[in-house]
Amino acid sequence: MNTLAPGLSWVDLLFLGRPHAIATVVVREAGAVALIDPGPTSCLDTLDLALQAQGLRLSDVTDLLLTHIHLDHAGATGTIVRRYPNIRVVVHERGAPHMADPAKLLASATRLYGDRMDELWGEFAPVPGTNMTVVSGGERIEAGGRTFEIAYTPGHASHHVSYFDRSSGVAFVGDTGGVCIDGGYILPPTPPPDIDLEAWRASVARIEAWSPATIFMTHFGPVNGVTTHLQTLVQNLETMAALVRARLSEPGTDDEQSRRFADDLLRELRRSMTESQVASYSAAAPPELIWLGLARYWRKLA
Repeated sequence: MNTLAPGLSWVDLLFLGRPHAIATVVVREAGAVALIDPGPTSCLDTLDLALQAQGLRLSDVTDLLLTHIHLDHAGATGTIVRRYPNIRVVVHERGAPHMADPAKLLASATRLYGDRMDELWGEFAPVPGTNMTVVSGGERIEAGGRTFEIAYTPGHASHHVSYFDRSSGVAFVGDTGGVCIDGGYILPPTPPPDIDLEAWRASVARIEAWSPATIFMTHFGPVNGVTTHLQTLVQNLETMAALVRARLSEPGTDDEQSRRFADDLLRELRRSMTESQVASYSAAAPPELIWLGLARYWRKLA
């Protein structure tokens, strides 16, 4: 078991059979179990087995806390709630309508992933409105025997929130804290359509204002050097955004520009990481999606 504090742990969902791509947090005390970002339905059997290894079952879960509604973080939510209809789902107000009716979300994802949707994510079932606790940021909620402070942290997604457990000093930052696998490159994941550099910088400042001892990223795991990590994240975000902006000014089709950017990014990752690490990064944050989100950001400003 990967322990963050007493009653606070995390499990590796082994996404696509690959370690260190997607993590789910388990918060527990007698009679209450909360999961932060349950992951996609394609990993639900892995999640169930990991809970059993801790003496738990999905039927013990009382709360699902979503940082945001992207399929790699929230895809299994509706399937779990359908099986166990007393579970509460905590979600930002901008994400809640898409959890209730995921048709637009799934159409958008299908444009990106095509015929790999089922292989990657599995089912994305709707969540009844009666199961949802809708938040906007600034709230405190009780879940899994702990009190979580909630901050609105957009930039990666307009419906992104982060959770802070002051008793342990751990902030659960979803994708706002970036992707960092095995101490490797701190990569800001920038898929379309919501990337906003100014909002992301402000969200990092909100997380820093908590003064957490540890931040926990869904991709992947805990980081203790919080200030250095977040400063590097912002620097890398600026670097990648500038690279995409420069590529957009070059000749060639969007596909050609995207491929050149992907080559640049993979070359950068390979400077400091093994091929296995690079493969995990590509699974968690595909280079083509990083390109699409930042290209959309710059084109909206043009």
